[in-house]
Amino acid sequence: MIYMATTFDAIVVGSGPNGLAAAITLQQQGLSVCIVEGDEIPGGGMRTKELMQKGYWSDVCSAVHPLLAASPFFQKLPLSQYGLEFIQPPVLAAHPLDNGRAVSLLQSLEQTSLSLKGDNSVYSSTFSPLVKEWSNIASDVLAPFHFPKYPFKVARFGRLAIQSGMQFSKRFKTVEAKALWAGMAAHSLLPLENFGTSAVGLPLLINAHIGGWPIPKGGSQAIANVLVKYFLSLGGKIETGRFVKQLAELPRSKVVILDVTPKQLLSIADFSSFPNYKKQLKTYRYGAGVFKMDWILDGQVPFLNESCRNAGTVNIGGTIGEIAASEAAIAAGKIHPKPFVLLAQQSLFDPTRAPEGKQVLWGYCHVPNGSNIDCTDLIENQIERFAPGFKKRIVHRHTMTTSQMENYNPNYIGGDINGGKMRLRQLFFKPFYKKSPYKTPLQNIYICSSSTPPGGGVHGMCGYNAAKQVLKDVWNLHL
Repeated sequence: MIYMATTFDAIVVGSGPNGLAAAITLQQQGLSVCIVEGDEIPGGGMRTKELMQKGYWSDVCSAVHPLLAASPFFQKLPLSQYGLEFIQPPVLAAHPLDNGRAVSLLQSLEQTSLSLKGDNSVYSSTFSPLVKEWSNIASDVLAPFHFPKYPFKVARFGRLAIQSGMQFSKRFKTVEAKALWAGMAAHSLLPLENFGTSAVGLPLLINAHIGGWPIPKGGSQAIANVLVKYFLSLGGKIETGRFVKQLAELPRSKVVILDVTPKQLLSIADFSSFPNYKKQLKTYRYGAGVFKMDWILDGQVPFLNESCRNAGTVNIGGTIGEIAASEAAIAAGKIHPKPFVLLAQQSLFDPTRAPEGKQVLWGYCHVPNGSNIDCTDLIENQIERFAPGFKKRIVHRHTMTTSQMENYNPNYIGGDINGGKMRLRQLFFKPFYKKSPYKTPLQNIYICSSSTPPGGGVHGMCGYNAAKQVLKDVWNLHL
């Protein structure tokens, strides 16, 4: 449907988690909102497709959602009433080590602590206060830099978050605890020696002990479908299959919110009258990319360790030293022969994903931004290392290079699924130095992508925060 003749209070460009969050937040206040999406199917990174064969459903990007369950935005939505179901696997995440060993992340903080023999008390004393305080500090932590409501509690988190992953790991004694932590911090797509990499690992573990690491039944597309359904129930409008190249192409509106990264923002809008702002957009740094794989397997991945066979997510990389070496190689523009690999085994727990007796496996490794090197053998060798016989169970495989990831979703510049390099400055001030990172110098033009705080992940907080800023600036409403 074309809405060019209609005037809206707000137009949101892009229907990823942040675009949908912004649109819903504005529509909830009684405003008229229209989402314009370039793809025929809404969802952005939350799409599920039959990439290989009919009846085998793969998540194209996001798969497991540790940041969703405890997100201040998602907690306010009645998504279960609209049909969204989540599955919690028995083991949230497992991390295999050589000789059949593994360490497990469980939803129970106490059980996880008890399993970390030698680091029981350290893990418990570190994470118990953070888990208890998260409901109070989440809105401040997952927002632009500002004076928080609970400054001392936020400071406790901040003192840990500012540390490098390697520095934080020194509190642990055992190989198992260090490896578990390394797998979390490596989600930053940065060398573990970098300051601020703990800011990525900490929320993953905190949220595990609050809302788990849920798998949406039917795939990540189910989240997008329910968000769209709820948005439409509020009176919102959505137009798909319309890729926006210039602001002038949009229907008339009072406000435009763009779920795009700085590179796209430069091409969509004219900032020639704002040279300093334009320069900051041009110098915005993108991070490492991913080489994505999906497999159809004739049976389960034959992991040596039982906890890995019962895990929704498996972080494969060996010891903290191995993972650190892998991520350091990426930063140097190289690919380590034993890369850090993330796997998700959704079909073990969701029978809608594959026929009985078969499995759809999801995974990726980090690569330098824009690299189109085929990492199939490197990834499969790493899995085979901890699951002998894995390769014999492969029926079909599907790969996506960084270029193909960007073609699928233009926000994934060079294959960067986080929306920008999570270096220290960009962790707190992105995409530019401003009190409100969502507001551009163009009148009533805002940005809400994962290139704004708090960054990548399906949590909706970039869009929610941007919408709050819009409501304050334009309608003098304070949420």
